[in-house]
Amino acid sequence: MKRLIGIVITLCLLHPFLGNASNTPVGNVKMLKGKASIIRNRSVLEAKEGSDLFQDDSLKTASESSLSIVFKDDTLISIGPNSELAINEFHFSPAEGKLSIVTRLLRGTSAYVSGIIGKLSPQSVRFETPVANIGIRGTKFAVKIEGDDEESR
Repeated sequence: MKRLIGIVITLCLLHPFLGNASNTPVGNVKMLKGKASIIRNRSVLEAKEGSDLFQDDSLKTASESSLSIVFKDDTLISIGPNSELAINEFHFSPAEGKLSIVTRLLRGTSAYVSGIIGKLSPQSVRFETPVANIGIRGTKFAVKIEGDDEESR
């Protein structure tokens, strides 16, 4: 019985570490001009150069601000002022054949340069907007969503 209690206590103490082991960063903030925030699990964090980014994070830039993201596969995404981008999915395990990146620009402007996933498996890359989905077949593009905040959502 004491052994069982010891195992349960050990698992409870290790739970936070075990939960985060699979939640590894998918990229990081490479460049930041002005102010931006990272929305993670309903918490708002100040973005800084070098900040780790995770699947399901969203990024928001303030007016006269911009930031660039570099993903683990060397995909580069930049967002301009008053922009919001969500990282919906990112899998980069070439040895296991798991390759995908799905992002969604909710408002503002963005530029994209594909990395290894876009080169090895272009069908596994999707860039979504409120009015269209972009399947990546080339290596770079830019997109702008016009309209006020309510219309672009």
